[in-house]
Amino acid sequence: MRPSNTLSLLSAALCAALLAGCAGLPSPQPAAPQWQTPGPRGGTCDAAPAQKVLGRQSTASVTEQARVASGAAMARVLQPNQPVTREFNPERLNLVVDGSGRITAARCG
Repeated sequence: MRPSNTLSLLSAALCAALLAGCAGLPSPQPAAPQWQTPGPRGGTCDAAPAQKVLGRQSTASVTEQARVASGAAMARVLQPNQPVTREFNPERLNLVVDGSGRITAARCG
């Protein structure tokens, strides 16, 4: 075998081994929202009626009550220091919670 063929085969084998090694590793994902509820499409959020849940625990039923009250198509619960997307979505209600899971803010976006 010529040295150039051996080098090509070795390079190809090394690349394949590196790719195969990375294939089994889970990709880092931001933490999923604790609760995200799909609702009727086209529901524009109005956070004012959802303010009634401030101070309550962020259970699934409380989150759904806030979503329905706001008219939002979906809701998500944002934990402290949780990475979140920053795009504004007029159909989404965001419920911000503290470290104990109590809702501290309800806002659209």
